[in-house]
Amino acid sequence: MSSVERAQAMYGAFATGDVPTVLGGMDPGIHWSEAEGNPYQPSGAPWVGPQAILDNLFMKLATEWENYTVHPEKFYDAGDSAVVEGRYSGKYLATGVEIDVAYCHVFTFAGDKLVRFQQYANTAALEQAMSQ
Repeated sequence: MSSVERAQAMYGAFATGDVPTVLGGMDPGIHWSEAEGNPYQPSGAPWVGPQAILDNLFMKLATEWENYTVHPEKFYDAGDSAVVEGRYSGKYLATGVEIDVAYCHVFTFAGDKLVRFQQYANTAALEQAMSQ
């Protein structure tokens, strides 16, 4: 399977709520970094390990947002990495603000496991939606 196919499979599992499959595709020592300024991890420091990602991100997305959706649009094969352009949408429940925010994700694989993830996104739009 190519890096693009692996990334597509992870997006597919996430879209159907199959979080165990997403977490199972991660290396135990994965480094997951949100864009600097992202309200969930403003420093951009990585979370290490699937449990940290589940606790600090996935659980919050599931409970703090209505219809939170990740829309991958373009995939680029970069060998062991896949670069993905897309958009996030959803409504932040605490403020009622809806988003439509561009993102770029970089997935890096070692064999069949995701070892590194880097998000780039319009963090100002996320901050605005989450703080009004």
